[in-house]
Amino acid sequence: MTDDQHETEQHATEQQAGHPVVELAGAALRALSHPMRNRMLGLLRLYGPATATTLANRLGVNTGATSYHLRQLAEAGLVLEDDSRGNARDRWWKAAHLGTSFDTGALLESEPELTMGFLHGIGQLYAENLFRAIDELQTQSPEWVEASLISDYLFQLSPAGLKSMMTEIQAVFEKYSTDLTQPLPDGTEQVTVQIQAFPRETR
Repeated sequence: MTDDQHETEQHATEQQAGHPVVELAGAALRALSHPMRNRMLGLLRLYGPATATTLANRLGVNTGATSYHLRQLAEAGLVLEDDSRGNARDRWWKAAHLGTSFDTGALLESEPELTMGFLHGIGQLYAENLFRAIDELQTQSPEWVEASLISDYLFQLSPAGLKSMMTEIQAVFEKYSTDLTQPLPDGTEQVTVQIQAFPRETR
């Protein structure tokens, strides 16, 4: 968490200097409170431009649903038509930003229901990412299996202590940050590091 208490959800795409990040509020929050739109935006950020049909195949839904949700994302300014691809019958869409920044406390105060819908969708996406990684462990190389980590840690911290810890962790992430819009260097893969920190029920 940064000094202004903003949190960032980046759908497997790291925020890079000079690359756009959208501040979640208003129409963008309303759009992303729907889990399907969150998934679709994440796919566009991760894999690049796609058609409604491509997204439908990835998500296991019909093209009518993805077309509708793409229009809603476009109205919120979260996706754009990719004019360099396709034709009148084959519309391609691309993400308008590489990341989403949001102030959880402010959103919960101003739009509690929409914010809870958004956060539940994010939690579901994180869980799906983890289960997918677990399912793929048997096909990963021994080096990647050894390098991967699935664990949790317990601490006794004050809010200030937790914020300090998260600041230090984010500094480590920034140290290893690279431009994910560039081709993968030899011997590398795109890696997702998920982190959640929250008070745990103790009774």
